[in-house]
Amino acid sequence: MKSILDVQHLAGAVIYSGLGAAVFFGWFVIFDKLTPYDLWQEIVVKQNRALATVMAGLSIAMGLIIAASMIG
Repeated sequence: MKSILDVQHLAGAVIYSGLGAAVFFGWFVIFDKLTPYDLWQEIVVKQNRALATVMAGLSIAMGLIIAASMIG
């Protein structure tokens, strides 16, 4: 039985976490470009809670998809 704190496993976790974060950031930038308005402006400045809720749901879904694809 292999140890979870093995250096190889830890390095793999860090690499795949970074890759997942990069893919998620790329997805968010593309989604922001596809929408007709600035997401940050709508959520933070105009306090659009409905859009914030939709973005939270989409972010959770994309995170699950990215995690599932990295696990294999």
